[in-house]
Amino acid sequence: MELVEAIILSVLAASTPLLIAATGELVTERSGVLNLGVEGMMIVGAACGFAGAWLTGSIFIGALFGMVAGTLMSLIFALMALGLAVNQVATGLALTIFGIGLSGLIGAGFVGERITPAAHLAIPGLTEIPLIGRVLFGEDAFVYFSIVLIIGVWWFLYRTRAGLILRACGDNHVSAHALGYPVLRIRTFAVMFGGACAGLAGAYLPLAYTPFFIPGMTAGRGWIALALVVFASWRPGRLVVGAYLFGAVTILQLHAQGWGVGIPSQFMSALPYLATVIVLVLLSRARTGGSTAPAALGTVFVPDR
Repeated sequence: MELVEAIILSVLAASTPLLIAATGELVTERSGVLNLGVEGMMIVGAACGFAGAWLTGSIFIGALFGMVAGTLMSLIFALMALGLAVNQVATGLALTIFGIGLSGLIGAGFVGERITPAAHLAIPGLTEIPLIGRVLFGEDAFVYFSIVLIIGVWWFLYRTRAGLILRACGDNHVSAHALGYPVLRIRTFAVMFGGACAGLAGAYLPLAYTPFFIPGMTAGRGWIALALVVFASWRPGRLVVGAYLFGAVTILQLHAQGWGVGIPSQFMSALPYLATVIVLVLLSRARTGGSTAPAALGTVFVPDR
């Protein structure tokens, strides 16, 4: 029971940054913008989040620092891809490269430092329940926030007029513009929301997952978040399944190495990424109704003057 509980808790912790970052990217892509700079925004968020928490002693301030850093990075992307109509793929890749270098500069003075990680919820009588107590009532605030976030995004996209307008911009920006909707402004806000989520996801790593900062600590999680959006067919409900599935594969391969499974450790480390590729290929082959991606995804829009 204790081993199962430990594995579940580890899966939740490993999945949380993926779920937060992928949720933000889902909204961004639903508006018709393909932002490949998630990895760069996450690593800058991690550096700024740790710096803020270390300087102030507050996890909450650190999380805010991470969100602000991710938002500012996203504004650079919005300026280039939306304001100047530069190719979105090239802009996103450049943003990732820039973010990796910038995070190293910001975090250089904090390597080796440690902070007290985010506190976990403790409800007397509930947290002590075997197996489910710590899983349901003993997590940190980031885990609960990720669930609230994905539910809020689902409600926004499918139960509000603003969500309908955002999806219209992603499906046909010409028609949305003809109806009088400010497509570029809507997409800018969507990109900023995605940047804030990516920054928070990056900040989660040094603030709750590991109480220290090291360069490159996102370790490709931003790319996995991008793949999860495709895996989920741009639907929030499936995004939860994909995030926890990848988190489970990540943790189980670590436990398999600890159990002495006779498989090279290098292969086990690559297993989560290999599983993601396999799932995406199978999903693509099984899809019969054509692509479910927003029709205008990645398409540059220049409104008529």
